[in-house]
Amino acid sequence: MLAPAILLAATLAALLVGLGIGGAADERTLADPGALVRFGVPISRTLVNVSMAGLIGSVVMAVWALAGANPAGHAAGPRAADARRQGEPPAETRAAMDLAAASAAVLTVASAATILFTYVDVSGQSFSPDPQFGAGLAMFVTEIELGQLWMLELLLAAVTTVLAFAIRGRRLTLLVLVAALLTALPLAQQGHAAGASGHGLAVNSLLVHLLGAAVWLGGLLTLIFVARVVDRQRLAVLTARYSTLALFAFVGVMASGVVSAWLRIGSLDALFGTGYGQLVVLKTAALVVLGVFGAVQRTRLIPRIARSGLRVFAWFVVAELAVMGIASGVAGALGRTATPVALEPARDQGGRISPAEWLTGDPLPPELVFERYFTEWKFDLAWVLVCAFGIALYVAGVIRLARRGDRWPVGRTVSWVLGMLLLFYTTNGALNAYEQYLFSVHMLGHMMLTMLIPLVLVLGAPVTLALRAVERRTDGSWGGREWILWAVGTPYSKIITHPAVAAVVFSGSLWVFYFTPIARWAAQEHLGHQWMIIHFLIAGYLFSLSMIGVDPVPYRFPYPLRLVTLFATMASHAFFGVTLMTGDGLLLADWYGAMGRTWGATPHEDQSTGGGIAWGIGELPTLALALVVAVQWSRSDAKEQKRKDRAADRSGEAELEAYNAMLAAQAERDERAAARSTRG
Repeated sequence: MLAPAILLAATLAALLVGLGIGGAADERTLADPGALVRFGVPISRTLVNVSMAGLIGSVVMAVWALAGANPAGHAAGPRAADARRQGEPPAETRAAMDLAAASAAVLTVASAATILFTYVDVSGQSFSPDPQFGAGLAMFVTEIELGQLWMLELLLAAVTTVLAFAIRGRRLTLLVLVAALLTALPLAQQGHAAGASGHGLAVNSLLVHLLGAAVWLGGLLTLIFVARVVDRQRLAVLTARYSTLALFAFVGVMASGVVSAWLRIGSLDALFGTGYGQLVVLKTAALVVLGVFGAVQRTRLIPRIARSGLRVFAWFVVAELAVMGIASGVAGALGRTATPVALEPARDQGGRISPAEWLTGDPLPPELVFERYFTEWKFDLAWVLVCAFGIALYVAGVIRLARRGDRWPVGRTVSWVLGMLLLFYTTNGALNAYEQYLFSVHMLGHMMLTMLIPLVLVLGAPVTLALRAVERRTDGSWGGREWILWAVGTPYSKIITHPAVAAVVFSGSLWVFYFTPIARWAAQEHLGHQWMIIHFLIAGYLFSLSMIGVDPVPYRFPYPLRLVTLFATMASHAFFGVTLMTGDGLLLADWYGAMGRTWGATPHEDQSTGGGIAWGIGELPTLALALVVAVQWSRSDAKEQKRKDRAADRSGEAELEAYNAMLAAQAERDERAAARSTRG
């Protein structure tokens, strides 16, 4: 228990120092809630962050790094044998899931405490058993956005606690992981006021930051708990796997930290001239030190663990954990310190604002002309990292194959990289900058996400590359290869990859999305917009995979039926586009029709243009799909003919000779029958 105590002590000390630097705990001149609340809010909030890290990090390690069954050589004795007979997970996995359950329980309690402290802080009321206090608290968690988010956090934490205590099976642990990851969403939503400028970028950046820090800190805590039940050779293996996770987490935390800090600081003067900026500098220094720890861990510590035992590991990890505690404490202080740049929505700051800024939180961009398709950018860190990691992992797999002498088609690599670059542009370029204001740009981005990008990504065959490049594990744990093989063979996968289902989802999503309230949700809410991107990207990918994919799927239509399916989806898209072009009504009239644009086409003309994009430009990738199917069909026939020719060569044309003999015998029988008929 020494390591968790050091973590909490370092976190609390850094939090108190940070509160002093930023002045967040100073007595207020008006409506001061008292020292208990001034210190209670940041302390309880910091406990939320640390316990969430313990929860997420431990479950990630259990799913990806730890054994799901007792592998030979890593557990021995009567107790291990009994565990194997009873189907229990090995000691290392039990230790990780026990940490997850305990962390989830602490998260639940800390969330409840934060709700109470936050309500007292924002309402100005004192703690009281009076019914009026309870009624106000109930209103806070049901009608006020901040209270609703904290209530959602509490409920998610409670559900995750139950799941973490109840579940120990490998596959069902995925359910615990999903629930654990969801606990980060309410916290990310609180980091930037809805309707404030840069809200979407801030939420995604904070979500990346929270998840990265959670995997980083929680994974290290898990290693400490697991170190007590494994030998040093096994610990070296687990540390190496954690180090890989920590590397990705470090990149995400540093990148998101820079973006979040810049959104809130705004200038270099505020970086050193304000308490908030000084705390950012301190946190950045702690993260840089942690990066050095990670480099030393990968290059020097892991080889020494197997030789020197646990002493070197213990001293190193305790020091790293202390620095993590400092970073966590400073982060807690940052959450309570006033930012140099106001985070309130523009409509709450007073003054005159445009209708576009009222609706979106961001000023109306300049008129969209051709060159601005290449010069206007609206970056989204989450999708920047998705594309960067997607390219890096794919190229790493190709390099691994090349080093062992295996070839990988250059065309597939080019196709994958091109798809990722198109995804980067769609989620960060002019399409992202203008899609909130112009329906036609929104539709162009939609067609990119659901038709063109999936087409080129599927041709990259990422699953086949992963199955060839990722090493098979033999220690009872599941890595990338094992999870992919399991996912491909699940009943759910067989359903969603079936060509008929994929085609219905692909073509039907257009109608369901745009002619139901889902479209409004995606336009107005950041979470809805992210869901839209993910849904249409996956729907397009599954459809392209069922038509032309190289990666393994349970079933594909014969080539003639594939072409029929493609032409049917083309007809559905064309009808959708014509409906938009000829319709009298305006979709989301109080959104696209209320932006106050003084440039460009009218909202109705712009919607008609969007319908033309869905009908015309949107059909081009489908035609490309049809051409690829036709080429694959031709090649398949050619391969089949070559196979038959080789078989004939091996059998000495035995099949043809037998066929000719059959025809000759049939002709002879016909001649005899004709002769008998003539004589009769």
